[in-house]
Amino acid sequence: MDMAADAAVSIIRQHLIDPEICIRCNTCEATCPVGAITHDDNNYVVRADVCNGCMACVPPCPTGSIDNWRMVPAASAYSVQEQFTWESLPAELSPRELAAAGASGSGDAAASKGPAASADLASATVEPGAQPFRPSRFGATLPPWSAAHPYTNLFGPRNPATATVAGNYQCTEAGFDSQTHHVVIDFGSMPFPVLEGQSIGIIPPGTDANGKPHHPRQYSVASPRNGERPGYNNLALTVKRVTADHHGAPVHGVASNYLCDLKVGDAVQVVGPFGSSFLMPNHPRSHIVMICTGTGSAPMRAMTEWRRRLRGSGKFDGGKLLLFFGARTQQELPYFGPLQSLPRDFIDINLAFSRTPGQPRRYVQDLMRERAADLAALLRDKDAHFYACGLKSMEEGVVLALRDIANEAALDWESVGSALQREGRLHLETY
Repeated sequence: MDMAADAAVSIIRQHLIDPEICIRCNTCEATCPVGAITHDDNNYVVRADVCNGCMACVPPCPTGSIDNWRMVPAASAYSVQEQFTWESLPAELSPRELAAAGASGSGDAAASKGPAASADLASATVEPGAQPFRPSRFGATLPPWSAAHPYTNLFGPRNPATATVAGNYQCTEAGFDSQTHHVVIDFGSMPFPVLEGQSIGIIPPGTDANGKPHHPRQYSVASPRNGERPGYNNLALTVKRVTADHHGAPVHGVASNYLCDLKVGDAVQVVGPFGSSFLMPNHPRSHIVMICTGTGSAPMRAMTEWRRRLRGSGKFDGGKLLLFFGARTQQELPYFGPLQSLPRDFIDINLAFSRTPGQPRRYVQDLMRERAADLAALLRDKDAHFYACGLKSMEEGVVLALRDIANEAALDWESVGSALQREGRLHLETY
């Protein structure tokens, strides 16, 4: 044994997140199967002592900021606290710098953490029964085979596009504390192509409490690919005015209040578009099951409207559309009025309200179980695609409902769920 090599400093391939590109959407933290990613008010960061390099967080990241790595001595790996202070990634250490630290060679043989080294550990986290039920592992990272080609990351924080507000109106019932706005922005002659299911980032003006420019906030596009107004270079967003956190404590959502208060003609700084997997199928007779809560309805509205326009043209033979839509009350449900005008032979609408006075609480997963026979038939259908969007708390209930529906229909969920994930037919976008 080479004692000199044995005494060499251990080198790791440390996983880092680029703070200049990251839009703080929480996708990476929600996806990580080992809890290696955390955040503060400034940055999302990776714990070097926990990350196993399984790569689960890389495909879902909308910006690519997650896919950064640095060869560093294990003893001087970048700490979480150090990463929290970063405004940009550190430069890569040169082979000479690594050698000066006592590393043997370039460090590639000693990189104990990375995708290749951790393949067995990563696969072990998804064995049935080995871990608590983790719904995110059934979420696809590939788009449906018939999805249109998406354009992504055309504009970043350093070179945002400028759009102009073309419309802004409240799309929930007026007179209630909870407000959700439908905001239309127009790009004029600036190319900004989007597909149903994609998202964009909005940069609020001004600075944060530390005097730094605000980071972009991510919003799903609520309009179809040919514009909120057909043939125009515009798009729509569904924005809830944030005035309280999840615990009911008063807060002031910087981006949401900015967007809800915009006036026609105001200029908006936009980055993106983002997203290359949460896309709708485009082949004839393809079925779409849409499960959403609150502003998670945005991509579902986009998909529904595109199918409605195709139906009107008579040039597309669409399959079934099923919508499971939840909100606290009818008054807080975005687009309640327009939903009622959609033909019932076009879309099957199921609404759940969890805070209707005098009524039991009902959630989207309750509606799904009530429609078990229809969903079981679609779980057997290779042309059926499932989409869930809304608060993170809904994800487990939705996937558990699908699992139970499959098992009760004598379908093996592990096989069905794995096929849905592998074939890009079950998409989970929760926050």
